[in-house]
Amino acid sequence: MAERPLDEKTVATLVAEATAAPSMHNAQPWRFRHLSGERVLQLRADPERAMPRSDPDNRALHIGCGAALLNLRVAAAHADLAPETTLLPEPDDPLLLAAVRLPGPVGGVRDEELARLHPAIRQRHTSRHPFAEKDVPEDVRTTLQKAAAREGATLAFPGPWHAETVLDLVRDAESRDIMDPDADRDLVRWTRLGAEADTAVDGVPEYAFGPRRRDGKAPVRDFSGRRPVADRGTTAFEYTPHLALLSTRGEGPADWLRAGQALERVLLEATRADLATSLTSHALEDRELRLLARDPASGIGQVQMVLRLGYGPRGPATPRRPVRDVLEFT
Repeated sequence: MAERPLDEKTVATLVAEATAAPSMHNAQPWRFRHLSGERVLQLRADPERAMPRSDPDNRALHIGCGAALLNLRVAAAHADLAPETTLLPEPDDPLLLAAVRLPGPVGGVRDEELARLHPAIRQRHTSRHPFAEKDVPEDVRTTLQKAAAREGATLAFPGPWHAETVLDLVRDAESRDIMDPDADRDLVRWTRLGAEADTAVDGVPEYAFGPRRRDGKAPVRDFSGRRPVADRGTTAFEYTPHLALLSTRGEGPADWLRAGQALERVLLEATRADLATSLTSHALEDRELRLLARDPASGIGQVQMVLRLGYGPRGPATPRRPVRDVLEFT
């Protein structure tokens, strides 16, 4: 007997969970289309939300959409569905990033490994605040590495020398931006100041900027750029930030989508472990710098994201576009 179509309320709930994912500058570069007769939910890139200056090859766009795809899979498992995902299903349609078929659970059993991550979707927020000078336990690190591996990626915790190299690359990227008058074009477009922050449905509102860094080595991007933002204050950040590098074997749209899924799976596991998290792609926006971020011992893999982990405030929730603006039924 043919399966009945999913009702629109269920589909809308799945998309709402998917769109809680992080994306570069919270641009939310995704759209969804539900093919009701096939029980298929398509994930599409939204080119109007691309960043030609900071992300010319759409690498970060794909990573953000991959993170939304992982959330969709988690939400589907929580709803007792058994998501079947195909990446880049139509080569002639590069904006179609994934197709997710949503049958009922096979044999009445749902994917508990995905479903248990569901509460963390709404608890996960990017934190741009200082973290405590406290080590991340080895068992937690192992859990995060296994989460990345489940999605075909590698999570490495760089040693002191490698971590300092990555921090140098971040500082190099910041210096390049200072010398380039157009460097903050995308940042200005996607940050929300003043009254705009109170009504924003996308971008990074000023209440999520966090304090300015007075001291310390944590790689925290200053979203105010060259613009004055009142009442932020300054404070010292950690001197020994705990970094993790998320890498894939290859470098292309499918790899970036896998990186996004691995990234979000790691972030959800970190949230379950009471870790605060933030992301930096600043040093990875330039391909020359991105190559230098690789493990100096092996020299292999493509670093797709730098994570900062620690114990501290999780940060506020950032706004999300209404589901009706990103979901189409056909």
